Amino acid sequence: MMKRIVHIAVAAALALLPISAGAQGHVRKAMEKAREKEQAMAAQKAALENVPGGVFMRMKVENGDTTFIDKIPAVWIFSRRPHTSEKEWRKYYKLVYRFARVYPYAQASGGLRHIVDSTIEANHYNRFQREQYINKVQKQLFKDFEGALHHMTISQGAILLKLIDRETGMPPYSVIKEYKNGAAAGFWQAVAKIFENDLKSSYDPEGEDRDLEELVQIWQAGEFKNLYWSVFWEDPPVVEVPERYFK
Repeated sequence: MMKRIVHIAVAAALALLPISAGAQGHVRKAMEKAREKEQAMAAQKAALENVPGGVFMRMKVENGDTTFIDKIPAVWIFSRRPHTSEKEWRKYYKLVYRFARVYPYAQASGGLRHIVDSTIEANHYNRFQREQYINKVQKQLFKDFEGALHHMTISQGAILLKLIDRETGMPPYSVIKEYKNGAAAGFWQAVAKIFENDLKSSYDPEGEDRDLEELVQIWQAGEFKNLYWSVFWEDPPVVEVPERYFK
């Protein structure tokens, strides 16, 4: 439709202008502009067809050159902290790397505790029913996360334990004791000690876990991807956690 309008406009200009050298120059310019606009629209249409759900961009044609105009989201670049040594900066790099790989699991732990507590309370489970339900949840947890946790490093596991405390409000030792029993908590604490971890360690957002808390705040603000890119020049890994843990 637009192509036909452009052609009609050019034909009208030809009919109205005197046939002179000056008029012919005006006609040529009009035809050139029409072609430029037609080519720009064709290019825009082709680009749009290759982008699912795309939208038209503004464009400007000058001297045969087409410039597309659009707004792009801001990208935050996180600079180094002042007065930070190379050793401290490398330590921070490692923390960012490990945090990216474990925080989604910690978030799931918070959601899971809410689900479990709500289910037990809503159904008024007795001790036996509660135990049966907890065992069922445990089997599902192993099914969902055993593979991922099996490949987790000791350092990543230590950070995960801290973050579980933050998200659930209970150190992992207390979580196991609350939902299983003291014997199970003691057993897993002994296992954790072998791997230089401590299930009883508490999260300290204003002390030794200050940097970890900062990363949580950056994540919750939606800026962690930008921070990770600033450090490693690539997107953070995608950690898949079933949606049911966040209901």
